[in-house]
Order: sequence, then structure tokens, then C-alpha cells
Amino acid sequence: MHIWVDADACPAVIKDILFRVAERLQLNVTLVANRLIRVPGSRFIRALQVPAGADAADAEIVERLRPGDIVVTGDIPLASLVLDKGGLPLNPRGEWYTKDTIAQQLTMRAFMEELRSSGVDTGGPATFSHADRQSFANALDRELARSRNRAGSR
Repeated sequence: MHIWVDADACPAVIKDILFRVAERLQLNVTLVANRLIRVPGSRFIRALQVPAGADAADAEIVERLRPGDIVVTGDIPLASLVLDKGGLPLNPRGEWYTKDTIAQQLTMRAFMEELRSSGVDTGGPATFSHADRQSFANALDRELARSRNRAGSR
């Protein structure tokens, strides 16, 4: 299993959680961004800089991910592509995107974009909170424990 991070918009506290997980469980974590991302010196953590451009980081993640890999992203279209490829997309607030919910999320995203383009102030996302950070850590820990249990029973 590999953890891929859509790093351009990922909160620093989430990156810190992922860095600790990588070291503790000796899991590969790769942060993908179109700008330079600093990461701790570790054989399990790396940063991958892609050329600037719309969705360049998304395309790189989708190309490299394998079924069962986790992708940390708040990007709903990327989450949809990850699901299509058998990956497990998790948003930084600790919510898993699923095949059962992704169509509705894509529809809502398109609706909100339409409202914004017509001049409606839809506000922004809620401030990232301690509860969001905890929800992310818990969701990730549960999935990693399930993955280890599956691997151990083989």
C-alpha cells in the first residue's frame, strides 16, 4: 500500500500526521504538487514536483496509483478517478469518498460552481478544525488497521 497526497491544498497538520504514520508503519507516502514541497528526511516520505498546469498533480497521482492505495485529496473529480482505478480516496477532514456517494458530490460541486459563476456568494469551506484533524487521523488509522489485518490473514 502507498499513500499519495494531493499536496497543493493539503493542510500542514494532515501532512504531519502522514509523516508520523509513514515512519511508525514504514509506509511509503508521496506528496505530489506543482510546487516544491519540503518533507522530512526519510526513506518512506518523498515529494514529487510536477509541471505547473491544471490537474497535472491529479494526472500524476492517477497514473501512479495502484488498487488499494490511499489518496488524500479534497478534490472531488480526482477522488472519482481514484475510485475508478480501485484506490481509496480520503479527504483531509476524514471523510472517505465512496462509489455510493461520489456522483452526488460531483453534482453538488457542479451546482456550487454554477452558483459562484452567476455571482452568488456561496462562502468558502469551514475553517479546518481540531475535530477535522482528529477525524482524519481516526479514519486513516482504521483503514490501515483493516489493511494490516487483511495482509496478516493471507
